[in-house]
Amino acid sequence: MAARKVKRGGASAGGRQGVLLAVDAGNSNVVAGVFHGSKLVEHFRLSSLTHRTGDEVFLLLEDLVRRAGGPGDRGRMALCSVVPTLTPLLCEAGESIFKRPALVVTHELPLGLKYRVNDPATLGPDRIVNALAAFELYGGPAIVVDLGTATSFDAITAKGEMLGGAIAPGIWISAEELFRRAARLGRVELRRPTRAIGRNTEENIQSGVVFGAVGQVDGIVERIRRELKGKPKVIATGGLAEVVARDSSTIQVVDSMLTLKGLKLIDAGLRRR
Repeated sequence: MAARKVKRGGASAGGRQGVLLAVDAGNSNVVAGVFHGSKLVEHFRLSSLTHRTGDEVFLLLEDLVRRAGGPGDRGRMALCSVVPTLTPLLCEAGESIFKRPALVVTHELPLGLKYRVNDPATLGPDRIVNALAAFELYGGPAIVVDLGTATSFDAITAKGEMLGGAIAPGIWISAEELFRRAARLGRVELRRPTRAIGRNTEENIQSGVVFGAVGQVDGIVERIRRELKGKPKVIATGGLAEVVARDSSTIQVVDSMLTLKGLKLIDAGLRRR
């Protein structure tokens, strides 16, 4: 089946409310961006900061803010983190830069997002932020596919209700486990192969890992679609979203900054209350 054309984007939302440092702390990477009003003016992606000191975290974030022209008197930080040991370091850095406490996303914040799961406390903050951003920017129903350390799938109804979803091993996790357990298979660059039938070991691995991930995404999305009412928009985000979306028959939008935009939306919404 030919790959569908993928739309990129979705404008950032939020009014002119000063400088915002938005930070998405994941298990493998930390993505940070600076918003001036509604515009994302700077962003960067770092490997995990878990082995860095608080001073190093502060200097990295301060440099990003300075390059973006901040912080200004109204600067602040919004954070979603799935790494408990890293959360306090990031909060301390944000408070040192902006002289005010960071906004930390949890299910307890009044976000207007309804949870139809057994225990909202078990939801990762990144999934909450992505669900809100997808609904606000693209409407509902929607399915968010986040291709990070894990590959997560989140279903949102037309009423903005988060139903839950699925979590699968991420592409990098699967590949690393393959390299670790198969003594004769060396590490290769994970990029899209030119064909499914590889002519050497490197192409074999690339075909199996990359096209296998495409099949996994499309298969799970199709199953979720059958359980959601309406015609859900499928939005992909995460570091490998572009690679998978190229061959996916279900992904309709790639928005690599979805989580940062969600943090901006949450910050703007809470400040209006």
